Amino acid sequence: MTTERWSRATVYPDMWTDPDDDPREVLADPVGEKETLWNYLKHYRLTLEMKCDGLDAEQMARRSVPPSTMSLLGLVRHLAHVEQSWFQRVLQGREELPRLFGKSEDRPDADFDGAVADPAVVADAWESWRREVRDADAWMETLPEDGLGATVTRRGDQIPVRDVLVHMVEEYARHVGHADLLRECIDGRVGQ
Repeated sequence: MTTERWSRATVYPDMWTDPDDDPREVLADPVGEKETLWNYLKHYRLTLEMKCDGLDAEQMARRSVPPSTMSLLGLVRHLAHVEQSWFQRVLQGREELPRLFGKSEDRPDADFDGAVADPAVVADAWESWRREVRDADAWMETLPEDGLGATVTRRGDQIPVRDVLVHMVEEYARHVGHADLLRECIDGRVGQ
């Protein structure tokens, strides 16, 4: 099966959208290290949403290449879990929170395994992800610029807040790259 290249862009047909219409451009010109890291994170979050735009439940749940369980829906669920784990459980010390999607040491891939083609599962994934992003951003609002060097304890180790934020950017960058390939397999839309 071949897929047509599909683009909303008119100026550069191989791009996702025209540069003047790219909603991520509003995130330009941050001031300071905290704002820079936060803007990169916001940029990647918005890119994830763009990669999933317009897809139905079957497309969102479509797996990549066997035996992988990776799908766009799985990525949304996984990144909701990652947001909760780092921002709530680690940075805010809320270890008592139940992990999203039944993820545990016994079920480390529950976020991907439970990504099935059901509109209710898709809606729950987006609701969970958006809630975790809102909570993370609310916490970021309160973080002073000089708070990046503060440390938090994770599994007995002291970790600078800065490292957690850099890790979050890294996590999203990696998975948005996966999302590029997954979306191109679905309908031919390519990354930008």
